[in-house]
Amino acid sequence: QVQLVESGGGLVQAGDSLRLSCAASGFTFSSYAMGWFRQAPGKERVFVTAISFIDGTTYYADSVKGRFTIARDNAKNTVSLQMNSLEPDDTAVYYCAAGRAIVKVGDSPELRATYWGQGTSVTVSS
Repeated sequence: QVQLVESGGGLVQAGDSLRLSCAASGFTFSSYAMGWFRQAPGKERVFVTAISFIDGTTYYADSVKGRFTIARDNAKNTVSLQMNSLEPDDTAVYYCAAGRAIVKVGDSPELRATYWGQGTSVTVSS
């Protein structure tokens, strides 16, 4: 049974940092790209970042470049998202995802997700 369990969400102030974690089980973690998506209130879910399973290459949405960092630990089957300089626009439910491909949609990268977590809420107050 595939499971992706996120943790680390919460309420922070603008400018603060937060670290999300995702524990994966039930599939061969080292053979999947991992990533994070987010869904703000009243909006669609959008891609945030992904990390390749082949060479660890990372990909970011323009809105988080330079502020967010994704990392994976294949020994522990975990992926993390370090979020710095948080802004109110970062408020969303953050979803961990696993997939076999990172593709280009227009000029932007996106993880083709096969598995999804239940999400963890991040609220950034101004």
